[in-house]
Amino acid sequence: MPFFKKIINKHTIALATNAAMPVIGMLVLSLMAHNLPKADFGNYIFFLMIFILGDLFRTGFLQTSLVKYYSGAHPERALNMAGSAWAVGFILTAIIVLLDVLLYIFYKSSNADMEATLKWFGIIYLTTLPSAISSWILQAEERFDRLLILQILNQGGFLVCILLFIWFDNISFQTAIYSYFATNLFTSLFCMVSGWAKSHTIKHRSIQSMKELANFGKYSVGTSISAYLLRGSDTFIIKLMFVPELIAVYYIPQRLMEIFEIPMRSFVSTALPELSAAQQRNDPAEVATIMKRYAGMLTVALVPVAVVAFLLAGIAIRLLFGVKYQESEAVNIFRLFMCYVMLMPVDRFFGITLDIIGKPQLNMIKVFLMLAINIIGDFVGIWLFHSLYAVAVASLFTFFSGVIFGYWALKKHLHFTIRDILTLGYSQLKDVLMHLFKKGRTENAEQL
Repeated sequence: MPFFKKIINKHTIALATNAAMPVIGMLVLSLMAHNLPKADFGNYIFFLMIFILGDLFRTGFLQTSLVKYYSGAHPERALNMAGSAWAVGFILTAIIVLLDVLLYIFYKSSNADMEATLKWFGIIYLTTLPSAISSWILQAEERFDRLLILQILNQGGFLVCILLFIWFDNISFQTAIYSYFATNLFTSLFCMVSGWAKSHTIKHRSIQSMKELANFGKYSVGTSISAYLLRGSDTFIIKLMFVPELIAVYYIPQRLMEIFEIPMRSFVSTALPELSAAQQRNDPAEVATIMKRYAGMLTVALVPVAVVAFLLAGIAIRLLFGVKYQESEAVNIFRLFMCYVMLMPVDRFFGITLDIIGKPQLNMIKVFLMLAINIIGDFVGIWLFHSLYAVAVASLFTFFSGVIFGYWALKKHLHFTIRDILTLGYSQLKDVLMHLFKKGRTENAEQL
């Protein structure tokens, strides 16, 4: 037990927090796919995509900017930024809710489920504001233990509701929406009552701080939406250029990439407050060191995982999705993805470091560039080779372009090299593993 206490820290808790959402989310989707009629399940997926897009607008606008200005700030400044984030959050939420109300009033549809989507979207969007702000503040304060509790309450509560409706044989699109609303309302009320949302800070807001958040957010929201489109552009192009069956073939290796996204999001969650605090101290050398450490450790750690995934791709796809997909292009597409997975941590950390040092416009340009190259590469590759593999190969050029542009942009402000990143990452990862090994061996010896 003492050994496990040693390895429970902000990094492992952040990893658990970031794993909770996709794992529980995948379980919920699997249950709903098996128990809902196809039409109801399709309507729920449509609602979820619309809600995620709306949430992306608010999160992209406020999350990074709040963490940037809140982390490492003087207590009075932190209160001011939290209150200003509440004010800006209310404004953004009101705009989206107003648009939803207008659509609900004036958009006439014979589809009752579409009407339900418009009816409930604004209500749920409003109820999620306190939990959203709470999660950003907790991230800035590096309270990943509380973030984990928040995720379990929200995602776990939704899972329990869905299981209950399945148990009583009352699962439908409507009851799924009611469950989504109930769990988000409960989570937000919990955040308000517990004080994690810091709603009282709204009295400390200021126009100047609201402008700071908005000026930063106008670029970060562009980056977030572009990144969302970057992930989805391949699917849209495949739907346009190939038969529908190939969408699933390409989606499967994309979904398996979640294996690498979980540690990526975890490292980003823990690095953001540290980067922000170093920037607040006006210490560019420390900013560069933190960026190199996290990007390097993650890159080095993912290399053996990518090699194993490359070798076992066929087995993994057969176990998870069946023989018919093992014999499709999905296996080799996943292997092609493994060829550029080592670029992803460097690309991601170049992006968030540009945000933290006050250059969000450059990060937005970087993602725009990647999106443009991905779309052009997809169409050119399909035109030349008439193959689904061309879409996967285009992604390799996409991430190369992101790394090259990010390196060029950051080098103007920070001193580092790619070799620095890999060298520091290797030494740091080696030290962490040796430390854990020695601790475990010492404690085992003491118990004997």
